Amino acid sequence: MNASSIPVSSASAALLTRRERRAWRVRVVIVLFALGLLALSWLGAWLSPDSLSGVLLLQAAAAVLVAGPVMRAAFRSLRKPDLHGVVDQLVALAVLACWVSNDFVTATLLPAVMMVGRVLEERSLLGSREAVEALSRLTTATARQVRSDGTVSIVPASRLQVDDRVEIRAGDKVPADGTVLEGHASLDTASLTGESLPVEATVGTLVLGGSISLNGLLIVQVSRVGAQTALGRVVSLMQEAEQSKPAVTRLLERYAGRYLLLVLLIACMVWFSTLNVAAVLALLVAACPSAMVLAAPSTALAAVSVAARHGILLKSSMFLERLADANALVVDKTGTVTTGVLTLAYVHPEGGADAGHLLRVAGAMGRASSHPVGLALARTATLENPMALDEVRELAGFGMTARSGQGTVLFGRRELFENHGVEVSMPPAHQGPVVGIAQGGKFLGWILLSDEIRPRVHATLRALATLGLDRQSLLTGDRVEEAHRVASAVGLDEVVAGVLPHEKMAFVQSQVAAGLRPIVVGDGINDALALRAGSVGIAMGAQGSDIAMASADVVLTGNDFARLGTCVRLGRRSRRTLQMNLGISAAWTLVLVIFALAGGWRSGGALTAAVLQNLGAFVVLANAGRLLKFHED
Repeated sequence: MNASSIPVSSASAALLTRRERRAWRVRVVIVLFALGLLALSWLGAWLSPDSLSGVLLLQAAAAVLVAGPVMRAAFRSLRKPDLHGVVDQLVALAVLACWVSNDFVTATLLPAVMMVGRVLEERSLLGSREAVEALSRLTTATARQVRSDGTVSIVPASRLQVDDRVEIRAGDKVPADGTVLEGHASLDTASLTGESLPVEATVGTLVLGGSISLNGLLIVQVSRVGAQTALGRVVSLMQEAEQSKPAVTRLLERYAGRYLLLVLLIACMVWFSTLNVAAVLALLVAACPSAMVLAAPSTALAAVSVAARHGILLKSSMFLERLADANALVVDKTGTVTTGVLTLAYVHPEGGADAGHLLRVAGAMGRASSHPVGLALARTATLENPMALDEVRELAGFGMTARSGQGTVLFGRRELFENHGVEVSMPPAHQGPVVGIAQGGKFLGWILLSDEIRPRVHATLRALATLGLDRQSLLTGDRVEEAHRVASAVGLDEVVAGVLPHEKMAFVQSQVAAGLRPIVVGDGINDALALRAGSVGIAMGAQGSDIAMASADVVLTGNDFARLGTCVRLGRRSRRTLQMNLGISAAWTLVLVIFALAGGWRSGGALTAAVLQNLGAFVVLANAGRLLKFHED
C-alpha cells in the first residue's frame, strides 16, 4: 500500500464535510425562500383582503417547497430506520395532516422550524469531526526524496515507497514513518502523541509521519507509508469511532418502531375524542424524540474528540462505557511499564582497562549487531573516530566475534570467553543484561544494561487504585526476578512471570470468569491474545506492534503511561454526561406530550411544540459540549 491512502482518506473526510455544508446551505435557502413566500401571502392579504385565492396559492407554494426535504427524509427512514427516522416520520405525518386540513401556514412553519433546528444540530455535531480533519491536514503533499546519486528532488508524498530515503529540514513535516540514518533534530509530535516536549531524533530513532522538525537536518529511511503509518492508523481509528453507534443508541433504535406505533395509537385516540386536527398535530410534534436522538451521539462524539486531543484513540465509542465500568488492571512489563529500550546502567572495567576504550569497542560491536543489547550499546558510541571491524560473526546465544587492529574482539556472555580461552571474572550481580568485552586475548570488563521504568507509572497505578481498579497485576513473559524487581519499584503486588501468550490470555480469562472487568495494557505481539480477552484492551504507543494495535480496543498514540488514568476518568465523565442527557431528553419529551394532551395546542399548537422540541435538543447539545472542556495535562 502506498502513501496515497492517506490523502484519499483525508479527501474523503473533507468531501463529506463539504457535502454536508452544501446541504445546510440548500436547506437554509429553502427555508428562507418559503418564509419569503409566506410573508408575501400575509402582505397580500393585508393589502388586498379579497384576493384569498392568491394568498392560498402563495401559502401552498411555500408548503410544497419545504415539504420536499421532509417527505424525502421520511421515505428514506423507512428503508433505513433509526432514531432520526422516527422524528422525520412524525413530522411528515404532521405535515400531511396540515395539508388535509388546508392549514398551509402550519404546513410551512412546522418543517421550517424543524429544518432550522436540524441544521443547527448537525453543525454542532460536526464540530467534533474537526479533530479528524486536523489530523488529516498533518499529511504532507510533497517530500524531499534523496536519490541514489545523493541528489534531492521534491516528489509527491504519495509516491514514497518503503526503503526510500527522504531529507527533512527544519520546519518540514515528516512525510512517512521511518528510521533516522543521519543527523540530529528536535521533533514536535504534540499533534500525534499529545507529548508537549520536543522529542530528540538521532541515528536509529523511529520518527512518525506528521511530526514537525524544529531544527537540524535528518536523513530518514521510510519504513511505513500511507495507512500503515502511525498517523494513518490514527485517522482511520478516529473515523471508525466517529461512525460507530453507542450502545444506548442501538438500544433505543431497537424500540423506535414500537414507540412510533404507540404515538400513532395515542394520536388516533386524541382524534376520536376531540376531532381536533390541531391537537393531533401538537401531539405528533411533541412526541418527536429530538433531544433523545442527540443524547448519545453528541456525548460520544465529544468524548472521542477529547480522547484524540489527549492522544487516546477509541476504535468505538462503546469502549467508553467499558472503561467506566473497569475494576481491575493487567499490565505487560516490557514496553508498557518499562520503556522496552535497554540503556547503559554501569561500566565495570577490569585489569586496568580504560572505561572509554571499553565503551568504544562495545559501541563498534553494537553497530554491527541487530540484537537489543547491541543496539543499546550502539547508541552510546560516539561518531568520532569509530573503530574498524572485520569478519564480524554473530553466535546465537553467546554473543559476537570480530577482528580489529588490536586483535580478536569478543562480545557476549561468560561462556563465549571460556570457549576462546580468555580468563574472565564472574559477572557482577545485576537483574538486567550483562555483557563482557575482550580484545586481543585480554578481558576488558563488563557492561551492565537495564530496561528503564516509564515516568509516572507508580503515581498512575495509585491513582487508578483510588478509582476502584485496586486489583492490579503485572503479566509478563520475562524472568521472575526481573518481573519482581519492576513490580516492587512501581508498587504492584501480584506478579505472573515467565508466561507464554496463551497463558497470558488464560490469566485474563480467569479474571473475567471471577467477575472482574480488567483493562489489559500491552504493546507486543505476545500481548495480542490477552488484549482481546480483557474487558478493554489498550495498546501502548504508536510504535507498538501492528498485531497488538489491531487487537486492542483503545490505542495510546504516545508512550505516556499516565494516559491510562485519563482513559478511565474520561470514560466515567462521559457516562455521567450521557446519563444526564438521557434524563433531560426523556423528561423533556414527556413534559411536552403531557402539555399537548392537556390542551397546550390551543396556545400555538404544533409550532410551539416544535420550538420547544428544538430547545430541548439544544440543551442536550450544550450539556454534551461541556465534555469538550475536559482536559488533563
